[in-house]
Amino acid sequence: MLLNPHTRYVFIAIKWLALAIAAGLLAGTASAGFLALLEGATELRMTHGWLLWLLPIGGAIVSWMYSRYGKEAGKGNNLLLERIYESGGTAVPLRMAPLVLFGTVVTHLFGGSAGREGTAVQMGGSLADGLSRRIGLSAPERQILLMCGISSGFGSVFGTPLAGAVFALEVVALGFLHYRAAIPCLLASFAGHFTVLAWGVRHASYSWGEVPAFSLMLLLKIVIASILFGLTAWLFSALTHRIKAMMTKWFPNAPLKSFIGGAIIIALVFVFGTRDYLGLGLPLLEQSFEQAASPIVFIAKLLFTTVTLGAGFQGGEVTPLFVIGSTLGSTLGGLLSASVPLLAGIGLIAVFGAAANTPLASVVMGIELFGIDGFGPLYMLIGCAIAYFCSGRGGIYSSQRPRFQFMDLRK
Repeated sequence: MLLNPHTRYVFIAIKWLALAIAAGLLAGTASAGFLALLEGATELRMTHGWLLWLLPIGGAIVSWMYSRYGKEAGKGNNLLLERIYESGGTAVPLRMAPLVLFGTVVTHLFGGSAGREGTAVQMGGSLADGLSRRIGLSAPERQILLMCGISSGFGSVFGTPLAGAVFALEVVALGFLHYRAAIPCLLASFAGHFTVLAWGVRHASYSWGEVPAFSLMLLLKIVIASILFGLTAWLFSALTHRIKAMMTKWFPNAPLKSFIGGAIIIALVFVFGTRDYLGLGLPLLEQSFEQAASPIVFIAKLLFTTVTLGAGFQGGEVTPLFVIGSTLGSTLGGLLSASVPLLAGIGLIAVFGAAANTPLASVVMGIELFGIDGFGPLYMLIGCAIAYFCSGRGGIYSSQRPRFQFMDLRK
């Protein structure tokens, strides 16, 4: 039976409301469980220091599992982008979710320096694509539901649902937005966020205090800092890809590569004389808002993270980028005689946005984290825009393509 246009649009709206909420519920539940496991793994590592010595073995086991069972799942977030670009053709393997969950928990249990957004995004994406295949969606519909999984995974793991939606729209097209998936991604991201809260998980909050009044001198200092934020994002991306390529060339056997990488991390702990750079590094982030950080902090966190990811350990890049950006901003606040919390906050979002090629998502995240008081949004916009343009054309996601076009849902 043919439906009149109005009835058809109502039916489509109800359908996507249900699909987006379903994707959010799946991703939010997965993120809640993941965050609980991650907190437990971190506490165990902090309590039992000897677990660090098992990092090479843990990495080797995870890499073996990916080599044996993971197949394409080892591409991580890049695989999700490729599947979107392929218009929903080949399925995202459902095994990606449990593999990345296990691999990331192992990384943090034994002391690897990695993040958490990659895990949440991959779980959300694989579960959403599994749902789309189960109910028989068309290729363009699968394309958008996969983006819903990405948005809900990102939004739920950080407690920033608006940024999660914008991230999913922006990350597929190198800084451009495609609005056809905007409403489904927004619904999915909020559904994921509230699902995490319903499970009793709470997110950390940060404050940069009173926002300084506008002045040309402060603006100049923000511009200088933002240029350095962009260059740091470029360095992080380039070094991660370079280390990964070099270690793959020198150690073609994936488990051996991760074993060697784990041993290097242990050596770096002794070189720097501290374990502060292991795991997420959230204490470093919190301290960066309280007092000017030493320049060695962001350099060391960058080195620990690029070696961890380059060696094939599982986890994300975004939380370490938060730490690198906030500690660099904190350092620059002291050197430039500017507000330390302000530059730490701008650095937190700007380095992430520049490295992921998602400057608008980073501004939205900054507003969700720090509010819209005074000139704060203007400072964040300036910082993220300059950092993005100074970071080059690369990024942490090698599969990103510019100006990606959606298939037409009306066909």
